[in-house]
Amino acid sequence: MTKLNFKHISTLVLILVYSFTISAQDTIVKQDSSELEVTYFKENFKDNYSGDDFNYSINDTGGINLMQRILRSFFTWLSEVFGFDIDFMDYQTMEYIVYGLLGIIVLYLLIKFLLQNPVSTVFKTEDKAIEGFSYVEENIEQVDFDKLIKQALKDNNYRLATRYMYLKSLKVLANKKTIEWHYDKTNTDYLHEIKDSKLKALFKRISYIYDYVWYGEFPIDEHNFNRNKNDFDQLIKSTLRG
Repeated sequence: MTKLNFKHISTLVLILVYSFTISAQDTIVKQDSSELEVTYFKENFKDNYSGDDFNYSINDTGGINLMQRILRSFFTWLSEVFGFDIDFMDYQTMEYIVYGLLGIIVLYLLIKFLLQNPVSTVFKTEDKAIEGFSYVEENIEQVDFDKLIKQALKDNNYRLATRYMYLKSLKVLANKKTIEWHYDKTNTDYLHEIKDSKLKALFKRISYIYDYVWYGEFPIDEHNFNRNKNDFDQLIKSTLRG
């Protein structure tokens, strides 16, 4: 008679336990034979979910922004007035179109403004505020600048006095044929016309002072004006001696 060792006994026990478990499951698990009641969607059920709260394609950030709300109200009004359905409208796309049109309008107005008012005049000091200034600027050969400078100093308007000192210097240079004066020319234009190196250096200095005070609109007091005036006087004296 064959003796059963421990390994055979263990295998037999596992087979018996597995068989018992399968039998128990067959006994516990029962098939559900109860009747099921199927509920179907009602017709046109989507109409109940057509409001803004259920439109998830309007704005990914949640809700609708002001522009989208305006567009939605506008096209809803059109739909009610003319009686056609525009639910297919993508309001986010319409928002981008409106922004694009607004950008084009702003760009058009900006270009039109710049064409009528060059950049140089936009950032340039407004000369019209000074009575008769355009005449003074365009007719320096006929103007008594000493008188104008004296009046500006009397009014403590050192910035305007500096402007008149610069124009007086141009007048002296033009009278000595050192430059060919024209009211549309720039400091650089005049600088290229001056041949004498000393006058060129002096003119470069007063041009810097003039630009700093007049176009830079930096505040200037009597002390600074008198210090700057020395440079203008030196240029005028050197020109007259030449």
